[in-house]
Amino acid sequence: MREAEGVPTAFDFFAAGELPAPDLPLAEAAAIADALGVPGDLESLGSQQDQNLLIRGADGPLGVLKLANAAFPEREIAAQEVAAAAVQAAAPDLRIATVLEVGGRPASGRFPSADGELTARVLRFLPGGTLVGRGHLGPDVVARMGSIAGRVSAALADFEHPGLDRVLQWDLRESRRVVDLLGHPDADRHDAIRRATDEAWGAVQRVAGDLPVQAGHWDLTDDNLVVGADGRLPDGIIDFGDVARGWRVGELAVALSCLLHHPGGDPWTALPAVRAFDAVAPLSDAEIAALWPLVQLRGAVLVVSGAQQVALDAANDYAASALDREWRMFSGAVGVPAVVMTALIRDALGRPRRLPTPRGRLATAAPIDLGVTSPLADDGAWLEARFEDLAAASAHEPVAAPAGVARIGSTRPLDAAGVPSVPTAATLWAGPEPLVLAAPWTGAVRDGALHGAGLRLLLAGAAPEDGPRQEGDELVVLPPGGRVDVQLVADDAPAVPLLVRRELAPGWLALVADPGPLLGLPLTEPEDDAALLRRRDAALADVQEHYWSAPPRIERGWGVHLVESRGRVLLDMVNNVTAIGHAHPAVTAAVARQLGLLNTNSRFHYRAITDLATTLAGLLPDPLDRVLLVNSGSEAVDLAIRVAHAATGRTGIVAVGEAYHGWTLASDAVSTSIADNPNAIGTRPDWVHVVDAPNAYRGRHRDAEARRYGPEAAAAIRALPSPPAAFLAEPFFGNAGGVPLPDGYLREVYSAVRERGGLAIADEVQVGLGRLGRWFWGFEQQGVVPDVVTVAKSLGNGFPVGAVITTADVARRFGSEGSFFSSTGGSPVSSVAASTVLRVLREEGLQERARVVGDRLRTALEGLAARHGIIGAVHGAGLYLGVELVRDRATRTPATVEAAAICDRLLTRGVVVQPTGDHKNVLKIKPPLVLPEDAADFFVAQLDEVLATGW
Repeated sequence: MREAEGVPTAFDFFAAGELPAPDLPLAEAAAIADALGVPGDLESLGSQQDQNLLIRGADGPLGVLKLANAAFPEREIAAQEVAAAAVQAAAPDLRIATVLEVGGRPASGRFPSADGELTARVLRFLPGGTLVGRGHLGPDVVARMGSIAGRVSAALADFEHPGLDRVLQWDLRESRRVVDLLGHPDADRHDAIRRATDEAWGAVQRVAGDLPVQAGHWDLTDDNLVVGADGRLPDGIIDFGDVARGWRVGELAVALSCLLHHPGGDPWTALPAVRAFDAVAPLSDAEIAALWPLVQLRGAVLVVSGAQQVALDAANDYAASALDREWRMFSGAVGVPAVVMTALIRDALGRPRRLPTPRGRLATAAPIDLGVTSPLADDGAWLEARFEDLAAASAHEPVAAPAGVARIGSTRPLDAAGVPSVPTAATLWAGPEPLVLAAPWTGAVRDGALHGAGLRLLLAGAAPEDGPRQEGDELVVLPPGGRVDVQLVADDAPAVPLLVRRELAPGWLALVADPGPLLGLPLTEPEDDAALLRRRDAALADVQEHYWSAPPRIERGWGVHLVESRGRVLLDMVNNVTAIGHAHPAVTAAVARQLGLLNTNSRFHYRAITDLATTLAGLLPDPLDRVLLVNSGSEAVDLAIRVAHAATGRTGIVAVGEAYHGWTLASDAVSTSIADNPNAIGTRPDWVHVVDAPNAYRGRHRDAEARRYGPEAAAAIRALPSPPAAFLAEPFFGNAGGVPLPDGYLREVYSAVRERGGLAIADEVQVGLGRLGRWFWGFEQQGVVPDVVTVAKSLGNGFPVGAVITTADVARRFGSEGSFFSSTGGSPVSSVAASTVLRVLREEGLQERARVVGDRLRTALEGLAARHGIIGAVHGAGLYLGVELVRDRATRTPATVEAAAICDRLLTRGVVVQPTGDHKNVLKIKPPLVLPEDAADFFVAQLDEVLATGW
């Protein structure tokens, strides 16, 4: 396009017509690259409207040859180059695909071609690859994308150039015109796009006059953001081909739209990007209002433009391959109403808006708690059919449950997607007598809803007849036991579901008023889990960590399930503290009964302590028959070390590398895991002697060579200048991820330590009490009997109780130093809790379940390993398993970052699991022993999904 004077006009998509991408033969393109001073082999990269080719040299990529569409004037291409340089100057830590310089000059120029004169440039090649094929994008990646978009927007806020004045189809200010012009060849899709475009365009136009306009990149998508050295987070930007002016918020809208085609890319997963953008370039109210409608418009433009480009340029594989993901972007964008997403975005940015409740009274009812912590839901009652109706009927009076509080009866176990569990309506039950519902204000009933005060009152389950009503007039009469959902919706809002997903709840709840006061209930104050976390962090020492950077708030457990406060049931695959399952009714009842009788210290004489000690001693082989009771595993190990010191008159302890034994002074001294203490090895006291971790997968001796660990450790013990008091180790290597010790290892080492007059201590805190399935105690797998055994953690099913079991002779020698007692170790309540756990383990056959379900789980995980190269090995036995993740099976490089991200993604799919090991790359699988087969299968299915679709 040229004016009469020969000066190129600005590009105008609507005047240009069809824009097939240049398609120069490789030989011709290679000649251009050679002329620009960057010769090499060329490889097509694909593009929508330009031609991009990778230039490879002998040592790798040299740059990207970009042949601009002949329709674009030179000054516009120059604007792209200057804009890229401006962003690089403003954000020097970002990698920007600027034009290469060759011999002190930019590698760019104009060249004739069969398609007309083209501008050719060689751009800097950014290694790392883009995000477009990376599968699921985690919250940290999404946040980085938003941050980059904000930084680019800030960098170009005052950018000016003559080449910015162009009319592009990607300018969201032109989105409706683009959809009108191009349409879609599929009639059904065309109609869906048309409806969504009209609605979104109307929403944007209401605030368009308040939207700032500036220069922008307008294509900061997964196609154009390059991953950095960590292999995960983007730090590079390519393709400034769409540089122009536009609505500032469009920069963010474009970035958000591309998230929606990735696995798990639901609309609410875009919120980290919104928060990150806002932190760099704060959004105005008008921009917040326009943002999601613009995401919808971007999706519509992509779909119609992609269809047109493929119809025009059938050989353009790049455009053809994008059609499916472009439709997923559009579908995801319109899958949630824009008003809901706008309210959700406001809430995420700390600017929520709530509708006031009008005065008036519909009926009077007593409140009923159907939330996650409701006593009515105890003992698994929430899993019963019609739980809510049965709970309400037990009240024998009219009752109402509030809106906005997650209903535990609406949740479901083993739920990967997350069922709707947050009510947008209050639920009212009539009680044993009929209940009259009266109009709370004067208005009119239309289509079954009472209108007035800018709201519509809906009574789902009992619609009143149409017609005028005065305040106090009868609307409907609920029969005895009748139920109705009372919803107050803004008159201009779309239909609001009675139950919504917890992720979308703040968005939907912004469209309704709280109906509680109409029923005599107080206003529902939304719980702020983030504020609670801030209070925790302000009160607790920083070192007292929690799982995840943004942890869910867990307020209930049942069996193998944990329930979030916002109404999501999670499968607990890591909690070996509660061996017999969360909230086991036998433990609950026994502890409550004993608290009502007596709780004191162990110096008093009562039955419970005797019963527990006798039972524990009976579970161990001779001569282990003396029990000392404490509060925790750390204290048990600490006491075991004291016992060894007293019994031998020595202080030296031989410990194993990569082990964790506790937090007390002594148990920490023998803990060598660098995951828990990066300086563990170098800071051990001189009385602790460390032998190699007998890790057959990752240690110094691997696979078959692991047989050398036992003889080497035995030789090290025999070579110590002073005989040790004891050798201490888990008999099944727990902290490393359930790695079994090499056959014969403990036999060799126990023999060596006993030769020198020392004791053998087995730390069974994690692996004992039947968890290994085939063996009740870990040391049984090695065919040995220790001198001292420590047990805790699952012994009380979460109640603080631990024990040291030793021989009569060792106990006597320990006693020669004085008496011992623990105030609450062995208290009546502690003893009853532990005795009940041991009884349940036996009566419910949980050791056998650990074997059967554990074998099933391990076999399934090994099947995953055959399909997913990131799994280097599956360790363990019974329900103490470890899935070791590696970046390369040959080198066994730990996949530490990946393990954390996989755990984060599993959480979104309803599974709680955490990494362990010195490299934090082993998924530790230690669920309650009541794990059923369907739950084991669910875990494997979710892990398979995450490994297949990304994290």
